[in-house]
Amino acid sequence: MKTINIAIDGPSGAGKSSISRAVAADLGFIHVDTGAMYRAVGLYAIRHDCLSPEKLAPVVEDIAIDLKFIGGAQRVLLDGEDVSDHIRTPEVSMAASVVSAIPEVRAHLLDLQKKMAAENNILMDGRDIGSVILPHADLKIFLTASAEERASRRYLELREKPDCPPYEEILKDIQQRDYNDTHREIAPLRQAEDAVLVDTSNMGFHEVVDHIKALIQEKLD
Repeated sequence: MKTINIAIDGPSGAGKSSISRAVAADLGFIHVDTGAMYRAVGLYAIRHDCLSPEKLAPVVEDIAIDLKFIGGAQRVLLDGEDVSDHIRTPEVSMAASVVSAIPEVRAHLLDLQKKMAAENNILMDGRDIGSVILPHADLKIFLTASAEERASRRYLELREKPDCPPYEEILKDIQQRDYNDTHREIAPLRQAEDAVLVDTSNMGFHEVVDHIKALIQEKLD
């Protein structure tokens, strides 16, 4: 039986993971958060002081990353440790942007991502899903919002935490990551030619979920 693959790309803070998770749950698809996988590698690099390509490339094959569903939620395991909460900091976000440009890291995660897509009905989100990972996806969506709106959402998400950075710092990090992601030599962030653009700057969460579900249903019909 042919599997159904949906690709959702977009910049940091666009809400790809939360939106994709909700849509996948409603449709009974498996959600693959590729950004979380790169964040896990970034956390590993920070912990082991190997953020440079020269240090990380030789050891990347030894990094074990798993996505598991525990209590109805997707959890990210790094070498057996649940690091789901540790990978959502601005520091790890920047590290993920750095390691994602390393060819050996991308190759290490690419095989796992393609294997998931070949075996399951999935909704996969990231930055190069429609252009590189799943170029023949049944539907490609490019989810975005203004940098200011994305920074505001991230600030509201983190503001209850004691170490929450100021809004200005979050905005600066997002702008820097946008630059890094769009200017890297390998698989830069870009909208695939056949992707549907969805700008969520003035849309609520449930409005976006319903809109994407309608796009998917229209494509499958």
